[in-house]
Amino acid sequence: MYKSSRERYNWGGRLRRSFVSMKQTILITGASSGFGKETVKLFHQKGWNVVATMRTPDGSFADLDNVLVARLDVTDKASIASAVAAAVQRFGGIDVLVNNAGYGTLGALEAASDTVIRDQFEVNVFGLIEVTRAVLPGMRARRSGVIVNVSSIGGRVTFPYCTLYHATKFAVEGLTESLQYELNPFGIRLKIVEPGGYKTNFAGRSMGFYGVGEVAEYKAPFEKLLAAVEHWPMSENIGEVADVIFEAATDGSERLRYLSGHETGALMETRRQLDDVAFKKTITAQMGI
Repeated sequence: MYKSSRERYNWGGRLRRSFVSMKQTILITGASSGFGKETVKLFHQKGWNVVATMRTPDGSFADLDNVLVARLDVTDKASIASAVAAAVQRFGGIDVLVNNAGYGTLGALEAASDTVIRDQFEVNVFGLIEVTRAVLPGMRARRSGVIVNVSSIGGRVTFPYCTLYHATKFAVEGLTESLQYELNPFGIRLKIVEPGGYKTNFAGRSMGFYGVGEVAEYKAPFEKLLAAVEHWPMSENIGEVADVIFEAATDGSERLRYLSGHETGALMETRRQLDDVAFKKTITAQMGI
């Protein structure tokens, strides 16, 4: 049957959208450096459409086809909505979300200001929740999707003077595990990636260092901790984490947790073997405090 020019145009538009949607699309937060940046590069190499989001787009990935760079600050709902809308407009939908944006803090809880405490949770927990909520309607409508939350080995075990960071990562672990019950019936899988120690900006510009303030009792053990941290085993192969994220996003399983890092398996085995008191004593001995 003959089609009008408008009908032919609409049919062509539907065909182009259908062709684009054949490719899987991933949205990654915190893509300007570290794990996020490596994940963008890996999924692009694998032929995916990639939405690389960051607080301040800087020209990264400008030479890569099928990579959309969008501003997204996880503490700014308007920027989240705008980035998700841009992703849907460009690629038709979001198949995988990687909540990677986050940072750590180091210091004594007593010395932390209200702002430090709230900012840590705003980024690592509430921001992750807001981005997740923004993509869920589309995933539910399609009855498919994968949400990968980048936690940490620090979401399973704890170290001294990292109280706020551990609190947020334990929250991410519990949130993700519980969310399976809500979302699995809609074909949406939940994943937690737990990196160990890697040489990224986490300990640099991504670290909120507030120390111990003027509380003299904390100063000696904190200084010992800082000296011990300098000798922690840190891997330079941050691409390992991107590989694990790719596995989590594509293996099609209901597996929840994915460790990454040469020391993480041994550390988790130690934690399983020891009770709370014994593990605490092991860590304090290793830290020299």
